[in-house]
Amino acid sequence: MAPRNPAHEMPLERTVPGPLPEASTPSLMAPTRACDAHCHIFGPAARFPFSPARTYTPPDSGFEDFERLQRRLGLERAVFVQASCHGVDNSAMVDAIRRGGGRYAGVAMIDRSFTDADLSDLHRDRVRGIRFNFVAHLGGAPDLDEFWDLVHRVEPLGWHVVVHLDAHDLGTYAPVLDAMPVPYIIDHMARVPAAEGVDQEPFRQLLDRLATDERCWVKISCAERLTAGRVAPYDDVIPFARAIIDRAPDRVLWGTDWPHPNLPTMPDEGQLLDLLAEFAPDPATRHRILVDNPAVLYDFS
Repeated sequence: MAPRNPAHEMPLERTVPGPLPEASTPSLMAPTRACDAHCHIFGPAARFPFSPARTYTPPDSGFEDFERLQRRLGLERAVFVQASCHGVDNSAMVDAIRRGGGRYAGVAMIDRSFTDADLSDLHRDRVRGIRFNFVAHLGGAPDLDEFWDLVHRVEPLGWHVVVHLDAHDLGTYAPVLDAMPVPYIIDHMARVPAAEGVDQEPFRQLLDRLATDERCWVKISCAERLTAGRVAPYDDVIPFARAIIDRAPDRVLWGTDWPHPNLPTMPDEGQLLDLLAEFAPDPATRHRILVDNPAVLYDFS
């Protein structure tokens, strides 16, 4: 599929830092076919231009960089999630999926310009969902008329919807989630601030939703964004992840969020994988999160 956004005319000076040059080797040995279910591909911008409407410009973090990370962490599968800096031009993501030889899948960003043929092409390229940003610093909520049009467009394909929102907006958009005709994933534990504790109203709403709506999935990712100090070891996030896992262990995903856009301090992905052992001390539960659950949504054989 041809790129949908022309290269930006302004010089490409990065406005956010890139990931650490190399992750530490984790102590946790991931099971066979373990999946990083939330990561991104950025560029290289010379081949895959960033969107002119982007709110940040990351350094290139492409396929080869990601493959090195996979080897370091001992992971085999991944789900590339389209990020706002590339807009609805999914070319970099699709290229990475194709090069993965069946080990990778994707979540796209689309708009009304996409034809049925475009969606069929994305499905053939192992895209299985679409993502919407409701986060204020990334542009805020989408037009809801277009949102519902796109959700119903992908429903016949068996895709799901990924929703990225701030914790305080979870109640606001509860009617939207209630009306969802397909499975939906709430990114990054709904971005609940760990400093406000597990009794905070947005987190209670998240747990209630997991308990009552079998279409709802949650990613226990981005501890580095939720923790009070924004630096490791992220211990204050552990109770949140454990509560989510306890509520619906068969609808939980984990990911690194590599290369961590819009973070001032970069996390160590080896530490993030080791943190999963604290989130889910039971090996059978970790296997479900890393292997079984992603296979349900992303058709990994």
